[in-house]
Formats: sequence, C-alpha cells, structure tokens
Amino acid sequence: MIWQFVVILTWRLFGDREWVRTVTSLGPGHGTVGLLVIVLVVIRAIWWTVNRNRRPVQSTTIAGHAAVVVHASLYLLMFGIPALALLRAYGSGKGWEPWIPASGVEVSWMMAPADRLHSLLAWGLSVLIAGHVTMALVHRFALNDQTLGRMAGRLGTATTDEEAMTGRPAGRDLKAASQTKAGQLRRVPLCNVCQRPRGLSCSCCFG
Repeated sequence: MIWQFVVILTWRLFGDREWVRTVTSLGPGHGTVGLLVIVLVVIRAIWWTVNRNRRPVQSTTIAGHAAVVVHASLYLLMFGIPALALLRAYGSGKGWEPWIPASGVEVSWMMAPADRLHSLLAWGLSVLIAGHVTMALVHRFALNDQTLGRMAGRLGTATTDEEAMTGRPAGRDLKAASQTKAGQLRRVPLCNVCQRPRGLSCSCCFG
C-alpha cells in the first residue's frame, strides 16, 4: 500500500514521463494491490471474530475511544476504497481481467462514487496510516508499554497472555525487566527457587 501512495505522489509531482512509467512498473499493479487488500481485510475480520474474547483490555479514556474510532476507520477504508474501484471497473463496461468481465455497457451510478471519493478517501487513509505508525512508536518509546510488541508478534518484544491483554509486563517478569539497560523490556529467565534473574544475582542455580 505504501508503494501505491509513492507511485501516485510521483505521478502527481512529475506527470507522465518515461522514468515515471519505469518506476511504476517495478511494483505490483494498482488493481492487484486493491484486490489483495480486500482479501486481507476479510481474513483479518474473520480472525478478529474468532479471537474476540481474547482482545486486550480496552482503555476507557478519550485516547482509548479515539483508538477504536481510528482502527474502525482504517478497516472500513481499506475495504471500501478498493471496493469502490472494483465497482467502477464493472460499471465502466471495460471490466478488469481476470476478475471482472467486460460488459461493454457503462453504468453511470456504479462509476460515480469512485470518481468522487476514491482518491479523496485514499489520501485520508494515508493520513490514518501515518498516525497509526506514529502512535505505535509513541507507545514503544514514550509510554514504554507492550503495544508495539503485541502488534508485531514474534518480530517484536515477546509477550505472555497477561501482557497481551493488559499491554504491561506480566507480574513476575516485571522485576526481571527492570534489570535491563535503559529500561528496555525483555524477557530474562528467572530462577525457580529464588525468583531472581538467573545468572545475575542467583547463587542457587545456573545454566
């Protein structure tokens, strides 16, 4: 999706030039990305439904409610923007191989919504994405909680079920986390006897 915004911005700034066409050809097609996004959003919606009882505790603050609105808007836009484009592809009569057959007949009401809203909503989505990335970094480096680790999964900070539900380090690991440099939260193995970080201050067991 980021590549799509880069390509569109390049076309807006430099127009139809040979090198712009070359850059555009390096990435996936615009329509292909749109269809893939719809499929991924549907899969994500199914995943959310299956795991709805294991969602993290939702904050009741203004920021918490704002996060709900932003996330809902992100998914609605990620589904709605390409859906409007697919509707326009069919309404234009030209179709879009291999997914949408060409009818040869223009249907104006199918084309009008995308003509008016597709580009505008896409730029709105780009703003929400930028804001989402910014807030994820704020949670990691300013608030120092586990939100980014929970989002990134295995690529981020390892979390337990308790951490995933609360956004904070699990109780027994909090002491171990405090032993790390610069307040960084990482998992430190604890001794089963004295409950101290193994290899640091534990004298009853090693290895």
